[in-house]
Amino acid sequence: MTPSIPDAPTPVTPDGAQLLDEIERFHRRFNIFPMEAAYVAVTLWDAHAHLLDCFDATPRLAFLSPEPASGKSRALEIVETLAPYPMVAVNASASALFRAVSGMDARPTILFDEIDTVFGPKAGENEQLRGFLNAGHRRSGVMYRCVGDGSNQQVQEFPSFCAVAVAGLGSLPDTILTRSVIVRMRRRAPNEHVEPFRQRFNEKEGHALRDRLAAWADSVRHVVEGSFPQMPEGVTDRPADVWEPLLAIAEAAGGTWPERARAACAEMVNALAADDKGSIGIRLLTDLRDQVFGDANKVPTVVILDRLNALEDAPWADMGGKPIDSRALSRILREYTTSGNKPIAARPVRTGAGVVRGYYAEDLHDAWTRYCPPRTSATSATSATPPLDTALTSDNT
Repeated sequence: MTPSIPDAPTPVTPDGAQLLDEIERFHRRFNIFPMEAAYVAVTLWDAHAHLLDCFDATPRLAFLSPEPASGKSRALEIVETLAPYPMVAVNASASALFRAVSGMDARPTILFDEIDTVFGPKAGENEQLRGFLNAGHRRSGVMYRCVGDGSNQQVQEFPSFCAVAVAGLGSLPDTILTRSVIVRMRRRAPNEHVEPFRQRFNEKEGHALRDRLAAWADSVRHVVEGSFPQMPEGVTDRPADVWEPLLAIAEAAGGTWPERARAACAEMVNALAADDKGSIGIRLLTDLRDQVFGDANKVPTVVILDRLNALEDAPWADMGGKPIDSRALSRILREYTTSGNKPIAARPVRTGAGVVRGYYAEDLHDAWTRYCPPRTSATSATSATPPLDTALTSDNT
């Protein structure tokens, strides 16, 4: 588990854009990524690992896939040849990792393959490692441990700020996922081809690029350190923390990289947002807005339940083995409040069949604004809500 120490970097400091072009081509020789934006993101991540001390946060890089043999380990292997002081960790404990980060002369880049064995459904929880990965995302991140013998122990802080790339099946805990650049790998199609990676020969090529990257990083360190790039529209908060170092490096490199980096940022952040339905509450609020209410200002509870349970690829038809009912609907929604800061609750709704219980758009609007992702063309609301004067005999609450 000892990290390999790179050779001394060459004194040549090449043009940044040209060097990043070469690193991207190196990835393309051995990796098939699911989108063009991923090549940009991974190349910039390689460079950011050499400039870690210039940033307040470091994004995790995660190669994830639903099935084995999707190129995750190979992608991590290529990153290993380009990263400074790579430390390959498989089933390493959190204690070993944070001691390695805080106790070495050179901060390692941790590469964690088969991360699903730690966080997968059969692995149980691993809160120490999760804590290490979360804390090490920011420069100020530390782990506290008691050090000493017997009763003579003192609390000592161990810095955990370091670059981390992982590969594995499935997904990651949300706290790590939101701190990561996610590349969702796929098995190669019959028409997709890559070069075989011959470690004895190709590793030297990667190391040569790594040394040039280290030299270029030193030459632009003073520029990158004070750079605060403008984020693409709509990229704020945690996604901005993830992408700020990558965009800063793209600006320092010049050429087409600033434009490509911003386009990649917008594409990958939007893809992650579309894939992430959030908590069950946010999923419910979003489905109510986009799939149930449409342009209606009030909808009876019975209609809401019918529409939710009819949605494909939604959890509502199987909530613990049974469809969502009025009690479950009420229980989830009352955790959110109206613009008047009152819990969202069913109210009387008058229809042609009489008065039944239902929900009003005006009560939900504040929660929609605060918690739901912006509407896109793919999630535009439907206005095909069933007529409210339909004969309703149920008095669901």
